[in-house]
Amino acid sequence: MLVSVFLSQLRKSCSYSNKNIMPENPNQPKEYDAVLGGQNPPINAPVLGGIEGIKKRFASSILEQRIKALSDALKYGDKGLNLLLQALQDESIEVQFAAYSLLKDRKKPRVKQQLDEFLPLFEFEVVTVDGFGQINSRRRHTARYFTEDLGNGIKLEMVLIPGGTFLMGSEEKSYEQPVHQVTVKPFFMGKYPITQEQWKAVMGYNPSSFMGGKRPVEYVSWQDAVEFCGKLSRKKGKKYGLPSEAQWEYACRGGTTTPFHFGETITPDLVNYNGNYPYGSAPKGFYRQETNLVYRFLSNAFGLYDMHGNVWEWCQDVWHRDYNGAPGDASAWETGNSNYRVLRGGSWDGDAVSCRSTHRVGYALGARHRYFGFRVALASGFAAF
Repeated sequence: MLVSVFLSQLRKSCSYSNKNIMPENPNQPKEYDAVLGGQNPPINAPVLGGIEGIKKRFASSILEQRIKALSDALKYGDKGLNLLLQALQDESIEVQFAAYSLLKDRKKPRVKQQLDEFLPLFEFEVVTVDGFGQINSRRRHTARYFTEDLGNGIKLEMVLIPGGTFLMGSEEKSYEQPVHQVTVKPFFMGKYPITQEQWKAVMGYNPSSFMGGKRPVEYVSWQDAVEFCGKLSRKKGKKYGLPSEAQWEYACRGGTTTPFHFGETITPDLVNYNGNYPYGSAPKGFYRQETNLVYRFLSNAFGLYDMHGNVWEWCQDVWHRDYNGAPGDASAWETGNSNYRVLRGGSWDGDAVSCRSTHRVGYALGARHRYFGFRVALASGFAAF
């Protein structure tokens, strides 16, 4: 009761002392706005409002309170902006990404400069082909990314995938139906499949058949891939994991609705697959009979390489024969027979049909083959955008 009276008198006093200075905008936050304290002050203790109150809330040990404080900081002009820029260097990746999401559309030069330092841009070429596999469009794209240092000069580049809604699946195969709408929150995904040098930097050995540091690691099971993600997470202090099947397809499509992110078909000049088995009206082509360097071909519009061909990529999801009952929020579908997991993308040994954005297969989680690989997704901070 005493606290309520105190706050009421404080507001009246401040209002009286300021009313002769300038008219008040009822929508403009005031430095004397009262804000209830977090867990550190005594229960129901008043805390100074305004930007000082925001700073106190941001100092809380409760993640949700810290992120909410950042959202409220924008009401306080340059002082709030400074707090958001400071938050880009926070120890919590969720706080970093929350700050980024609030700053990414702002045009001030100093904001742009710090965003470019936090998540730099890289530029790349994207092409589209016609039904015969001939390139009919070339354009430049950019994407944001960050780099993990795995030691001994080995890097892992993680690309920011923008959120959106898309139609998952196709009418081409029964196990790609029904076509259904999925909403995907922004997340990070490996620019390439995990390479042999990245695998060795984390796991200490190399299981691959086709040796080469810049080639994708292969001959790994779903269990092996999950173990890698766990060790990488502990090494870097982030929650790395396999992408969900919905995240993978959304990322592979890169905003397209065609069978491939390249367009209506593919050729061995664009994808590493068995060129003896083309798709649509494309001609037969070269069959390499082995994996490729991960950066050899062009990327999709999100800046991801080798989403078609080279190696099949494990996803987190349990295998289901169709999409009846599949989640619509891009989360991994974990119900069902967990002994079988999903692979996507086709491989160097497969036909062009299996490389389509929507194609999917299921294998035992312990299965290893020289065309099984994976890439990682950052499973932390998604909700902060």
